[in-house]
Amino acid sequence: MGRILERYLHRKTFARWRRAVQDAAEAPIPQLRQQRDEARRLRAQLDRLIQESTERLSLPLVGSQQFPKPLGTDWCWRPDLWRGPLARPGIASVARKASFDHQVTIFHDCPLSEISARQARNTDDRDLAAFGLNLEIFGFSGSFLSLSLDLPPEAAQGLTRQHLMRIDALLEAERPLEMTARLNVQHGPNTDFVVRSLDISAPLNALDFDLAKLPLNERRIDKIWLDLVLTNPAMNRITLRDLTLCRHHRADL
Repeated sequence: MGRILERYLHRKTFARWRRAVQDAAEAPIPQLRQQRDEARRLRAQLDRLIQESTERLSLPLVGSQQFPKPLGTDWCWRPDLWRGPLARPGIASVARKASFDHQVTIFHDCPLSEISARQARNTDDRDLAAFGLNLEIFGFSGSFLSLSLDLPPEAAQGLTRQHLMRIDALLEAERPLEMTARLNVQHGPNTDFVVRSLDISAPLNALDFDLAKLPLNERRIDKIWLDLVLTNPAMNRITLRDLTLCRHHRADL
């Protein structure tokens, strides 16, 4: 009932101003002056609404799963951290094992943690993901810092050695550093992996992990996870604006 009344009042108000525009040429001067002052006050509020709505509507859509996928993709995924707001958006003085949620965990062996991690809203017009991850590292005397991502069970269902697993990462860094991506596949008692290097100087990295050379027991694939390993990350800020994964079949030769 409230919405019906609101729409009715909106139509009446719109009709009133439309009549005022049509009658402006012959309206009495006192009436015209009053309408002008009311219109100016109304325009100020409308301009603010237009500006705010334009800014919000130009942001990437929360929850979006839209991103480019190779031909033949049969599974794709954008983790929750890049899709929507987390209950725990930031971690200060990151512990040696610190989880954002059930999917993303940070590991390191630095005795003095001068590391912070924070989920942040993406605002750039090139962003497809609603959120990104900022890592700030000051002093770092450890031997490794990694971001570990557990893939959902659907990623392992029907996985064969004829598949390629693709990772697309949109990232930035204040200073050059080495970053490697390691895709781990646990099958029965064994775990095998494929390692690829990311080019930190390129904003977009698209990596294909070829499973053909792994001695996988396809019927016993239990778990898949991805490790992003940073080498010498001290005094740096790394922003991972988007991270997506998809699975597609190798092209027929």
